[in-house]
Amino acid sequence: MKKPERYTYPAVFTYEPEQEIAVVFPDLDVATSGQNDADALKSARELLGIAMFGLEEDGEPIPEPTPLPEVALEPDERAVLVDVYMPSVRMAQVNRTVSRTVTLPAWLNAKALERGVNFSQVLQEALRSRMGV
Repeated sequence: MKKPERYTYPAVFTYEPEQEIAVVFPDLDVATSGQNDADALKSARELLGIAMFGLEEDGEPIPEPTPLPEVALEPDERAVLVDVYMPSVRMAQVNRTVSRTVTLPAWLNAKALERGVNFSQVLQEALRSRMGV
C-alpha cells in the first residue's frame, strides 16, 4: 500500500498572556509550542511529520482527522489546519546517521589508532565499494 504524500490535521493553538502558544493535535494526542504564530506553526508541522512517520513505521492505524468545524475550542483557542509533506520527512529519516558496533582484532585497532584512522569514514568507503554505490 502506497503511503500518502501529505497529511493534514487540525491543531488547536492556545493563547495565554506572557506564555508561548501551546499547540495540540487532538486526533494524535501530541503537543508542542512556539513563541509566535509562525514559530508555533513551524513546530506543529515538524511534530506532525514526526508523529505520522512514527505511526507509519510502527504499522499503527492512521486516525481520521476531525473536520475543522467540529474541533472543540475554548475562548482563548483557535483551530488551524496543519499539513506536512511526508516524502521530505521520510527522506530525512533515511539520511540520518546510525551507530554501529564493530569488532576488530586488537592489533588492527591499535595500528589504526596510531595512524589516526577515521573508522566511520573507512567503514563507509568500504561499504560503498563493496556494494558498488
